[in-house]
Amino acid sequence: MQMEIICNQNEFNYAIQLVSKAVATRPTHPILANLLLTADQGTNKVSLTGFDLNLGIQTSFDATVNKSGAITIPSKLLSEIVNKLPSETPVAIDVDESSDNISIKSDRGSFNLKGIPSEDFPNLPFVESGTSLDINPSSFLKALKLTIFASSSDESKQLLTGVNFTFNLKNLESAATDGHRLAIVLVGNKENIEDKEEFLSEEDNLSVTIPTRSLREIEKLVSLSSSENSIKLFYDKGQLVFISSNQIITTRTLEGSYPNYSQLVPDTFSKLFIFDRKQLIEALERIAVLADQQSSVVKIKLDKKELALVSADAQDIGSANELVPVSFDFDKFDIAFNVRYLLEGLKVISSKNVIFKCNQPTTPAVLVPEDNVDSFTYLVMPVQVRS
Repeated sequence: MQMEIICNQNEFNYAIQLVSKAVATRPTHPILANLLLTADQGTNKVSLTGFDLNLGIQTSFDATVNKSGAITIPSKLLSEIVNKLPSETPVAIDVDESSDNISIKSDRGSFNLKGIPSEDFPNLPFVESGTSLDINPSSFLKALKLTIFASSSDESKQLLTGVNFTFNLKNLESAATDGHRLAIVLVGNKENIEDKEEFLSEEDNLSVTIPTRSLREIEKLVSLSSSENSIKLFYDKGQLVFISSNQIITTRTLEGSYPNYSQLVPDTFSKLFIFDRKQLIEALERIAVLADQQSSVVKIKLDKKELALVSADAQDIGSANELVPVSFDFDKFDIAFNVRYLLEGLKVISSKNVIFKCNQPTTPAVLVPEDNVDSFTYLVMPVQVRS
């Protein structure tokens, strides 16, 4: 048996780069370092799959398939070879299935590699029952971008290394926290849930926590899909499958119940002040030069009319301060934050002005865009400063 295909270097290279993100860096079994290549003569399609048992990515593209077949090929080698072949040229792949020898030919030269039979490659989880949803790509991307930055990178805080998504009939809510700050957003999901039987009432929710690492790849898949097409999402027993036109991503969800974050946001605030978002970001970036030298703490002091004193003090190194226009209607107030947390939250907001809502210098502060269309809330714990 011989598998034979001819494809375009660009398309092949693009597919390899895409799916190799799901290949294990330290594979527990040799085959997990490989990509699965399957060719179908009937449809003239080639599909490539990478799977590290947590995250799986599969994509397909058109090619000339003279003989169907399947083989797994070392991901790193294949990626480096195809990447260096002349752009846009035809690439021929022949596989001798009795010896698992793979030959890759371009117009000038050829490479021979040893593959591993495809039977040993783990199957991507396929969700047959469970919940199916249609999601609107732009709503999902918005929910993702406004929260993913606040998730934790500390592997010991397992659940917090992901973003929690709650889907229901009308909207999509996402939230992420690392224990010091919390980002929440609620966006309307224009696509409806397909299988209404699964969602008995409007109150029914599907809540899943998706690992940030998987989300970065899902984000790419969703951005590629044109805004007209919805994306299909299937969920069953800790496994989530996203399907768009010619790509599939599967990921395990993080197990456990996500913290009840809505109770962390205070109901009322005694102090509101408003900054021009861009001016504040620029001032904070300048102040951060010194804040980053040590504790990353930046102080905001309100006591002059219409100006806030933003400052940082790095002991034995130096200090920085800047006056930033602000509007407020109370006597005076001092509060301090981690400058990185402030900047990351301010950068995902798109409105011209941003509103700070506070009570005490020691209780959670909340930042919201002035024109809060997507009801975005960013809660940050202030830093206690010894005066």
